[in-house]
Amino acid sequence: MSIYNFVSLGGMAVLLGLAWIFSSNRRRVNLRVVAWGVGLQALFALFVFRVPAGAAVFLFVNRVVVSLLDAAGAGSRFVFGRLALPPGQTGPAGESSLGFILAFQAFPTIVFFSALMSILYFWRIMPLIIRGFARVFTGLMRLSGAESLCAASNIFVGVESVLTIRPHLEKMTRSELCTVLTAGMATVASNVLALYVFCLREQFPNIAGHLVSASILSAPAALVTSKLLLPETGEPETLGTAVQPHYEREGSLFEAIIKGADSGMKLILGIVGLLLAVLGLVAVVDLVLGALGGRINELAGWSADWSLKGLLGYFFYPFALLMGVPAEDAMVVAGIVGERTVATEVAGYQDLAAALAAGSIRHLRSAVIATYALCGFAHVASLAIFVGGAAALAPARTRDLSSVGLRALAAATLACLLTACVAGVCLTESSILLGGGP
Repeated sequence: MSIYNFVSLGGMAVLLGLAWIFSSNRRRVNLRVVAWGVGLQALFALFVFRVPAGAAVFLFVNRVVVSLLDAAGAGSRFVFGRLALPPGQTGPAGESSLGFILAFQAFPTIVFFSALMSILYFWRIMPLIIRGFARVFTGLMRLSGAESLCAASNIFVGVESVLTIRPHLEKMTRSELCTVLTAGMATVASNVLALYVFCLREQFPNIAGHLVSASILSAPAALVTSKLLLPETGEPETLGTAVQPHYEREGSLFEAIIKGADSGMKLILGIVGLLLAVLGLVAVVDLVLGALGGRINELAGWSADWSLKGLLGYFFYPFALLMGVPAEDAMVVAGIVGERTVATEVAGYQDLAAALAAGSIRHLRSAVIATYALCGFAHVASLAIFVGGAAALAPARTRDLSSVGLRALAAATLACLLTACVAGVCLTESSILLGGGP
């Protein structure tokens, strides 16, 4: 172990301490939730990073995801031709790639993985896995069955995870509602995860395994940070009881494929809309900040970066160091992680890929930690999506959902950082999971 492993361990303590300091009711914090949540994270991370069998499973998952991505490319190459060819590849007629194009190479994978997840739901495989995770959370952490089920669902799906607990939303406590929102924003859906793999696999061949690992680790982290920031003060209706996921099963396999593909197309339109609006607004803010900041730099003799990404980078710089990122990479990683809070994780992963390709990140450890820290929907845009989605299913709870929204966003951000710290504790330079890096 190196000094960085111990720094990451200290970072875990600091993040948990911050969540406790800003808790709405420090006396009601459930230490059992904190202990088991962190314990589950540690056990899984140790299995993946330190146990040879765990590393073998990790690499197997990585190969499966990459193989599925290659299969997903068949449809996009048929529809878009050479536009869908990844950099360095040639088509059957000898045509060469035009370079990386997000819309034609990465986005189509979302449709494929949405259809695949729909098939797994139709075959009742996914509900079985989700129930297994939910029972672990409910039994060990003594949480309500409804919030545990939602957290488990978020390992695999996105905002639609709220549908699995639809019958219970109206009667959930404010703490449970905060946990539902936190779990949604602290994790990523499997169909969108494929998008991040596509963006990074050239510079980071083992990225798929790390992203799957991060999504699993972030579920208990979300439960911990949510219950620290907004402890339970009521009596949940489903406390300690297992809850069955609520979902509508399609009538046939073909119907499941159609609905899954349709959901994937809707998701792509949503992502495109967010990127167009958010990145455009960020550019406008940067113009204003640049004009003001340039004048301040001139008067004060400074050379500060006044862009939104730069300012957020300054804010997240201490957190990058706490996660165990080497000092020479900390500012770059901090800027990328900070950017996620306003520009979505899609832009963050693209910038991470660009930084790796340009050699701006010198240590592969930094890239791994950044990957885990970015693996979540913890940004302002998703806050509106998750609050709006839950409110649409339970209109009577709109005020409560809105009131806990910002606290849930803070909890989700802390959960992603906590997951990165756990990875930083277990990651060593000799780990085979660092193979094939930059």
